[in-house]
Amino acid sequence: MRFRQRGGNLGLLLLLSQIIQVGFDNIPPVTLITMALNVYLFLSPIKPLLDVCISVHETWNRKDWKRLFYSPFHHADDWHLYFNMVSMLYKGIKLEPRIGTRWFAYMLSVFSIVIGVVYLVLEKLLEELMEDHSYKMQCAVGFSGVLFALKVVNNHYNPGSISYVLGFPVQGQYACWAELIAIHLIAPGSSFVGHLSGILVGLLYTKGPLKNLMEVCADAVSSSASSRRQVRFNNRGYSGHYDFSYFGYDDASNYRTNYTGGMTEEEQLEAAIRGAPGHGRRPYPFGNQGQLSEEEMRQKRIYRFAR
Repeated sequence: MRFRQRGGNLGLLLLLSQIIQVGFDNIPPVTLITMALNVYLFLSPIKPLLDVCISVHETWNRKDWKRLFYSPFHHADDWHLYFNMVSMLYKGIKLEPRIGTRWFAYMLSVFSIVIGVVYLVLEKLLEELMEDHSYKMQCAVGFSGVLFALKVVNNHYNPGSISYVLGFPVQGQYACWAELIAIHLIAPGSSFVGHLSGILVGLLYTKGPLKNLMEVCADAVSSSASSRRQVRFNNRGYSGHYDFSYFGYDDASNYRTNYTGGMTEEEQLEAAIRGAPGHGRRPYPFGNQGQLSEEEMRQKRIYRFAR
């Protein structure tokens, strides 16, 4: 959204009222943290809006790429912040539990950057096609683009849903387009290209290659992290792999089955709770080892190492 003069803080008070009405305990963690970050940067911005807004001239031509990170989390005024954060509140409540906290955080991070890139590309194309240099000077801030992308994703996960735009029922798959036009008509100062960029990124995620690319990157990072952990393990003088045959098991699955008694993680947790002080049961089935004498246990160890 193109920035306007900052007003009072009535929008902040209404936002707080909405959050209290919903209840802090009912807001997923990443959603709450994202809202808190936006509010904090509204009250204590990193830089003045003119120095964080995204535009072809400032970001592309002058290579000020930091604006890609700053612009989504700064807002023009308290009403701009209020409407965006209320939208974020209800979209986060729907989406975050469905796709998982970590993936939701990953999605927000990627969307924030990619939408800025798409915005720059579209403004650059408009400048060239329309031969109008004013497009490169249009500077925008706000979380609206990300919210449009989230709306596309939410509608994708809820096919056949109905949304209301200006009081009129609209099928979910078309709601984002109807909102794009409605917001532009109601608030001419809003960034049409910024909102359109959010829709396009949402479509890239639901119907294009963006989700697959994100999964590949996530897998690569996960594999790299696992490799680093194994290297650190090796540097401590260990192989990094347990020799399950050493314990009398042919493979890892047999080891886990015998050690945990075939229990799932949830069942192990319940068993662990039952085995806590005040409960009479042990968390894992260790057989009759607790009944062996010291001499019998010593003989078993000698026999094991002599094999």
